[in-house]
Amino acid sequence: MAYRFEDIRLEKGMYGRSGRTFAQTLEELDPSEHYRGTPLEGLDAFQRQLKRFDIKVKGSGSDMVEKFFHTTDSAVLFPEFVSRVVRQGLEEQTILSDITATVTRFDGMDYRSIASVPTEEEKKLRRVEEGAQIPQTTVRTQENLVRLHKRGRMLVASYEAIRFQRLDLFSVTLRQIGAYIGRQHLQDAVTVLTDGDGNGNPAPVFTVGTTPISGTKGTLSYEALLDFWSQFDPYTMNTMLVSSDVMLSMLKLTEFQNPLTGLNFQGTGSLTTPLGAKLLRTSAVPAGTLIGLDRSYALEQITGSEITVEYDKLIDRQLERAAITSISGFAKLFPEAAKVLQV
Repeated sequence: MAYRFEDIRLEKGMYGRSGRTFAQTLEELDPSEHYRGTPLEGLDAFQRQLKRFDIKVKGSGSDMVEKFFHTTDSAVLFPEFVSRVVRQGLEEQTILSDITATVTRFDGMDYRSIASVPTEEEKKLRRVEEGAQIPQTTVRTQENLVRLHKRGRMLVASYEAIRFQRLDLFSVTLRQIGAYIGRQHLQDAVTVLTDGDGNGNPAPVFTVGTTPISGTKGTLSYEALLDFWSQFDPYTMNTMLVSSDVMLSMLKLTEFQNPLTGLNFQGTGSLTTPLGAKLLRTSAVPAGTLIGLDRSYALEQITGSEITVEYDKLIDRQLERAAITSISGFAKLFPEAAKVLQV
């Protein structure tokens, strides 16, 4: 049986289409739905091209980098391979999905988000009598733009230096690049959570030992955590971002030594606090700081582009210096949905 993917002519111009990635262009030319009920079901258009040129990218039997460059057509696949592996490293090492309420795709560098900031009167739950006016929720665009930032790494290597390396080994370096980009985006997200996105919406800051937080400054107690938790109504503090020292202090609390809590941590590596919030440690949070948030309402991620590589340099073998970048930014949705506790 002849398959369409075997006859597609691959060229560099497939990367430069406006509003279309290389993978999307391939899918248009070779839709996956045509392979239902065949041995190739479950593979996307790019994976079918790897099969076409017999390029194995995983496992101990993976091919060498030079396998991509045996033909002009197969060389066109190399930038997409690099992009996918870098994206894999980014997704494996980032916790952004645990703290963002929504992801917005945006083609540009300056983005204007929306906001709904009700007054105390508007927050009250009132019964609507017959013929009475229904309470309103006002949604408006933010006054200041949210700037998106390009983050990335420069891949520096000649084709001669990597041509005989196994793709599986080369992927390790690419995943590390993805993890680095992910950490940079996370740092941007934490900065917006605490300082705001430029629209006068920084997170409220509480300090242990200062009303309404009980305890002694410099010492974290379970009572202080409860006081902090109580500040979130009508939101729910379901996620906590903490620095390493705060994480250590929390694990030493008697309330965190519950056998069920410890069993879950030992079995999954995920620690759920007695308050019901997911606990996430990251170096992006300053020492002595805890950020509590309602992940359903606190943060919007704006993605200008996913992983982008300089495909010309990668296809033409003159690697030397090829930029691998990602454009992203963050906006505060509801300022009161995120708060900071200083120990």
